[in-house]
Amino acid sequence: MTAWAQTPPDASSAPGNAPPLAATNPTSSAASPGRAPAASGQRRPRIGLVLSGGGARGAAHIGVLEMLDRLHVPIDAIAGTSMGAVVGGLYASGLSGSQIAQALSSVDWEVAFRDHPPLSALDYRRKQEEEQYLVNLPLGLQGRKLVIPRGLIQSQKLTETLRQLTLPVARITDFDDLPTRFRAVATNLATGTPTVLRSGDLATAMRASMSVPGVFAPVTYRGQILADGGLVDNLPIDVARAMGVDVLIVVDAGYTLQPRKSLISLPGITKQMLSILVRRNVGKELASLGPNDVLITPQLGNYSSYDFADELKVVSAGASAVETVESRLKPLELSDAQYAQYLAARAAKRSALPKIQFVHVDPDSTAYERQIHDMFDRFSGKPADPQALEQQIKMLYGRGYLETLDYRLQQDPAGQYGLDFTARRNSWGPNYLRLGMQMQDDFEGNTTFDAAARLDVTEINSLGGESDWRLQVGSSPLVATEFYQPLSNAAQYFVDPHALVEQHDVAQVEGGRQVGEYLVRSADYGLDFGRALGNWGELRLGAQNTSGSERVRLGDFNAHGANFDVDEFSLGFGYDQLDSPSFPRAGQALTTKVTLEDNRRGHPGTDLFTIDWRGVHSWARNSLVAWLSGGSTVGGSQTNVRTYFPLGGFLNLSGVRGDTLAGPQYAIGRLIYLHKIGNGGEGILDVPAYVGVSLESGNVWMLRSQMSFTSLRTDASVFVAADTYLGPVYLAGGYDQSGSTAFYLYLGHSF
Repeated sequence: MTAWAQTPPDASSAPGNAPPLAATNPTSSAASPGRAPAASGQRRPRIGLVLSGGGARGAAHIGVLEMLDRLHVPIDAIAGTSMGAVVGGLYASGLSGSQIAQALSSVDWEVAFRDHPPLSALDYRRKQEEEQYLVNLPLGLQGRKLVIPRGLIQSQKLTETLRQLTLPVARITDFDDLPTRFRAVATNLATGTPTVLRSGDLATAMRASMSVPGVFAPVTYRGQILADGGLVDNLPIDVARAMGVDVLIVVDAGYTLQPRKSLISLPGITKQMLSILVRRNVGKELASLGPNDVLITPQLGNYSSYDFADELKVVSAGASAVETVESRLKPLELSDAQYAQYLAARAAKRSALPKIQFVHVDPDSTAYERQIHDMFDRFSGKPADPQALEQQIKMLYGRGYLETLDYRLQQDPAGQYGLDFTARRNSWGPNYLRLGMQMQDDFEGNTTFDAAARLDVTEINSLGGESDWRLQVGSSPLVATEFYQPLSNAAQYFVDPHALVEQHDVAQVEGGRQVGEYLVRSADYGLDFGRALGNWGELRLGAQNTSGSERVRLGDFNAHGANFDVDEFSLGFGYDQLDSPSFPRAGQALTTKVTLEDNRRGHPGTDLFTIDWRGVHSWARNSLVAWLSGGSTVGGSQTNVRTYFPLGGFLNLSGVRGDTLAGPQYAIGRLIYLHKIGNGGEGILDVPAYVGVSLESGNVWMLRSQMSFTSLRTDASVFVAADTYLGPVYLAGGYDQSGSTAFYLYLGHSF
């Protein structure tokens, strides 16, 4: 191991006085290409690290940095493009290779490539909407026009992560003053020239360099529209050379040309075109390397720039590539004491977090000024807390109507630090149209079908008031409206006046089998008061009036039929931490409600208790769902058909025809196993697919005294399923202990 004297780079070689943002074509500085290191005891060579773009392939840079840390090879300057700028910028901020690996492994890249928040990040109200309206087609209503999202990803999750990780150095605006000097390369879309980012906001610079055209939205920064730097300089050797280094370590994890067999789809051809464009200048850059420069080329095979699911393997490939050139890195290694000194100098610049003295909202974001101040003024007078800031951002972003929500550390003329927020509405908002469908066909001529639409008119006032309108046609038509009004942005209390008109069928059952059918029509109006519990739940107290009629439509016309007009009082609690509305792999959900009906109007009321719980555990490609549901008449009349609970159909005693059982008491438990057999792909029909089985046990009863384990019916089902753009689709077969069987084509929410 060579002992080099610890001498900082010459100030004259640092381009710190260059314009902070310029479209440049850098050339070599005084340091000659690949100059041999000085002899032992002299000033050690200044080492520059060049990290290429490459999307998911750029995760190999993390493995390289971990190995350089292990070998005690110091880095004095970094130049990166795209993913190389992200990894390099995080290292320049003072993080180690292993810390970067841990941080980026926590990013759900599938979520990062979607602007819509994941289900776990949505507030409880939006979660319920996601589960009820499963058609994956976001629509907006602007005037008389239907609009769709612009299609460019704003990468909210990635921006949040970069912001949190770089907050300790957010006060540093000259990238030469970072723990390790840094440059990010982006493309000026207006001129088509490279832009070398050497100062400003570090997180924004990294995000701008990774703005892949057609995928991520470009970043507007200091008057320039910036996109992925790989378009013009995917391997910025020239940029690193201009930083006055003596030796370069160059990591090329960039795009490779795909074989002919891969060029059979539009995405495949598009990737190939991008690879050709990006590789255009790489050969010229590599030709400039000198004999003492070190080129590291991870063997990444057919990993694509979107294979973030294989991130750990790509990181390992980067580490393995360093091992192949380890002998050439030996002359650059430091002793243990010298490397400890190097690390201490880096750590000293990753300083304590500043105290926040003010919260400012960008002039273009004043529509959200009250919400931002209500939720973030609490940070004034306290040291910046990255985790707490992230939680508050998730709360506001989880309301579902913002495309981006970001902040920067800002210093005012008095030298005080504060948070400068920007927020931008969804491009297809503020009025949103959601669609849903539910269908069950048993292949014997018995089909139920409902098509539903929901219009959310959001952002009515500064507290986030919403007016919602619902329409459903088919077997169970309804029209409903509500006005959801939060009372505070911080405390999360709300009022919710609502009205509903609906019609549905209830099975007429005698002796455990259906003999007819009731038609129930009802109208209700009421007012709820409640409190949102974080983004995971809700507590709601309500009062409403319900009136209508129940009549025999088919079967025994001598059976009870009646009009009703009752006042209801209810208390409900909801909890939802499932990670998917269709095929969850983790989490739990619980809803429970007690309803008391008043008999003052002369019509018999019914007091009800309902509960529904789901829990999911997964391993590898397998998931196990436990699902319990129950309801009981706990007081009042047990003859009100309108309050009967239905059973029968897929996953509701699968061997019994749909909704052919009904009663004032019911209970059912299910255990459902799913195995994922397809991940989905590029084609419109390539969707996630599953096979599964279920075991179900339950029944309905007229009296609570009749409820017993011995009276339970046991059913089972086998099914194949797909998570389609219209919602989950199942093809299933069910069996009941009585010997009856049923087959289903089922579309819609299942569990």
